[in-house]
Amino acid sequence: MPHYRIPYGESALEFDLLPGMRGAVVVSNPAPPLADANQAIAAALAKPTGSPRLRALAGPGDRVCIVFTDSTRSSPDHLLVPALLRELHTAGVRDKDITLLCGIGMHRPSTQAERVAKLGSEIVARYTVIDNEPQNPVALIDLGVTAGGVPVSAHRDAVRADLLIATGIVEPHQYAGYSGGPKTASVGAAGEPLIAHTHGPAFVDHPGTRLGRIEGNPFQEAITEAAQRAGLRFIINVVLDEQKRIVGVAAGAPTPTHQQLVSLARSIYEVEIPHQYDVVIGGVGYPKDANLYQASRAASYLFFAPTPVVRPGGMIIIAAKCHEGAGKGAGEQRFLAAMRDAPDVQAILCDAREHGYPPGQQRAFVMAKVLEQVQVIVVGADCPDVVSSCKLTPARTMDAALALAQRQQGEDLDVLVVPHALLTLPVVREQA
Repeated sequence: MPHYRIPYGESALEFDLLPGMRGAVVVSNPAPPLADANQAIAAALAKPTGSPRLRALAGPGDRVCIVFTDSTRSSPDHLLVPALLRELHTAGVRDKDITLLCGIGMHRPSTQAERVAKLGSEIVARYTVIDNEPQNPVALIDLGVTAGGVPVSAHRDAVRADLLIATGIVEPHQYAGYSGGPKTASVGAAGEPLIAHTHGPAFVDHPGTRLGRIEGNPFQEAITEAAQRAGLRFIINVVLDEQKRIVGVAAGAPTPTHQQLVSLARSIYEVEIPHQYDVVIGGVGYPKDANLYQASRAASYLFFAPTPVVRPGGMIIIAAKCHEGAGKGAGEQRFLAAMRDAPDVQAILCDAREHGYPPGQQRAFVMAKVLEQVQVIVVGADCPDVVSSCKLTPARTMDAALALAQRQQGEDLDVLVVPHALLTLPVVREQA
């Protein structure tokens, strides 16, 4: 029976290492899932952190906008949004005064099926559900420039609301340190200029823009100020385990609520490892492995940990179906074009640092920084030609990828398996 198992699509990929390889596995620290998620959500809304209850923040005639996450995020909005709506109805807010805004950022628009999966068919039929329009000036309101020089604009329905609310999931994030908090509203409902600036080379190159880092992180500072300018007053966020079960939930004012859940998330996701490894195998799974843009985060997360998990010259292997190819949104297509059309990774880096890039293309810049130091193999992709064009190496099976590692680096290899590479932050012992 195979010794190792990682997520692959909505199922799993099982494999063994090859002779000569020494394997280790790192997973997040265990945390008990909530026995009754709905009850815990109701309790969080009944005793919010740093804020009055929602029913005290809104009333009859008030316009309310709830920004919820798109299909690339595992936030259980089908539980969170109905609970928010119950609070608003108690306050006397009318259905027609509530807008549910899908925070797609620069991703493709949501489909009807995705909206139903996120919210439930009854809610989709009953309320106004719309997508962010980051490239439509008519749909946006200019909110000025932050102290750090970031241009802020946001969807008009979010800004004009008397009460702006956001859902979210708190997990390791390459730019924000930890996602959730202000991010669903400030990036998900943002105009293209904010996304372009915060994902630009100056931010991505900044030493404070790291996984797991909140303090002194210019990205986190920018999105926090942007959310304040947009008027974000209330959030409900969750922390999930590797099986996507809720292990923590909190609601209330954005900053203290986020800080509360970041503390919990750190205790779960950050795990000490003894040293760097020759080969690191990362699992992705649904929904992040739907396209290469999202799935490649597993490789960059492993590289941009506080210390890279893989040694210089080593190899990162990820398994991802990528049934949507590189991805269908404007940002995903910019990533594909930048990776495909540049002669090498150095050209991607030089061009980005000299000329900048539009939103979405930052993923090419990040992956070029990874590829400058290590090789990235993608196992089991439905689109091996797209993988190759993006300067990554496709492999049909895990055995083929491991055999390639031994041909290039020798048979005597230390291998680390990270089944949930987006939900486990390995910290090299010297940096722990």
